[in-house]
Amino acid sequence: MNLRKKLLRESRLYVIVDKKVSGVRPIFNIVSKIKDLGADIIQLRDKESKKESILKEAYKLRKLLTNSQALFIINDYIDVAKIVDSDGIHLGQNDMPLDTARQLLGKEKIIGVSCHNLNQAIQAQKNGADYISIGPIFSTPTKPEYKAVGLDLIRKVKRAIHIPFFVIGGINENNVNDITSQGVKRAAVCRAICRAKDIPSTIKKLSKILH
Repeated sequence: MNLRKKLLRESRLYVIVDKKVSGVRPIFNIVSKIKDLGADIIQLRDKESKKESILKEAYKLRKLLTNSQALFIINDYIDVAKIVDSDGIHLGQNDMPLDTARQLLGKEKIIGVSCHNLNQAIQAQKNGADYISIGPIFSTPTKPEYKAVGLDLIRKVKRAIHIPFFVIGGINENNVNDITSQGVKRAAVCRAICRAKDIPSTIKKLSKILH
């Protein structure tokens, strides 16, 4: 197992830094605050900007995270992931097929897939995903088009999936214990960090609960 995939197995807190959710807060500043305080994986997600500015941001983050233990994942854009040599890519259900992404990135890189039900989770595992995210567990304004799947799905996924999976969707420091009470210690957050009043304090609390 290479170092990237070893770190993935040990990861507990996955932070998605989203351009739209972050608003006026620069992404670089958010990542600077969280990279050594418990964020095991940091994903850059930007569905708004032109590719040129996403690439520029990705380069800056890659440099920032070079000497950190945090894995750096790019959402969706495989060309950006290749150019900046990120640790991997995260794909949605409507993005590039996983096997195509694997051919382009190689077996050493991490590929994650968003899943919203048990069948998608099983299929992603079968197709060779390194990890999946499952949700939204709670309703979230970040993904208003998806209905909350609830805690029951976690129990089903736990029985069927043997690759790392991160629960996602509306998770914050007030409800993360509902997740851990299901015996799950991996969570992905976005708004809870990008919009936090005190980012360092919030990341430490979440990390402590999950670890």
